[in-house]
Amino acid sequence: MFDFLPTNPSDKAATYAELAEAVSAITTGESDRIANMANCAALIDAFVGDLNWSGFYRVVDGELVLGPFVGRPACIRIPFGKGVCGTSVSEKRTMLVDDVHAFPGHIACDSASRSELVVPIMKDGEVVAIIDLDSPSPARFDAEDQAGIEAVAAILAERF
Repeated sequence: MFDFLPTNPSDKAATYAELAEAVSAITTGESDRIANMANCAALIDAFVGDLNWSGFYRVVDGELVLGPFVGRPACIRIPFGKGVCGTSVSEKRTMLVDDVHAFPGHIACDSASRSELVVPIMKDGEVVAIIDLDSPSPARFDAEDQAGIEAVAAILAERF
């Protein structure tokens, strides 16, 4: 049985270090991408507070397709270059958006979302999936959140 929880949720740096350790531990030796994404979505939800959605979109046949997640039902397909997620893929970079309603072309899968952090998972120079975090709070994410989720993406890239 796994019982991964942050030891001190008020210490953001320590929490992200523990999250990375948990992601590494639970995905080591497992090659199934869907299983790894499912467990990681649950871990992110347990470790990162003030979220209304945490999960993955996979690159499939030139578009993003919904992967494992925790939260309300979501958009199933997102074209590259559209919304925060599609822009992250087309630009091959992390997107940290304080106010999604001000983002040009934002796709509102959940009207409660106010801010978003999207981190690409890169393999051989190409995006293979993204990690998407949504929060009902404006400006929820900062550079420390970005670095923490980028560390998770780097671990998962080794498993793809």
